[in-house]
Amino acid sequence: MIEYTEERLDAKTYIEFLKRTDLGSQYPEERVEERIARLVRNVSISLVARDGDKIVGVLFGLTDFAYWLYVTDLGVDRTYTNRGIGRELMRR
Repeated sequence: MIEYTEERLDAKTYIEFLKRTDLGSQYPEERVEERIARLVRNVSISLVARDGDKIVGVLFGLTDFAYWLYVTDLGVDRTYTNRGIGRELMRR
């Protein structure tokens, strides 16, 4: 069963997740650890989908908490695609 939580990830955890997704290819390799650390520290919304302890989906967004949400990252583990995880992250 997939559980969805609002949860902050550290850079190392997020980089490991990115390796299991197609999302990771969007990031330049130059100073990636430093940049990902800044990303996870500064996002307004951080939603995580887990199957047990395994992270299988992530949505990051910037928002004013009133009118708008800009989704910066939406990724699903390649082995969990086509199960509605990304759709559910967006819905939440």
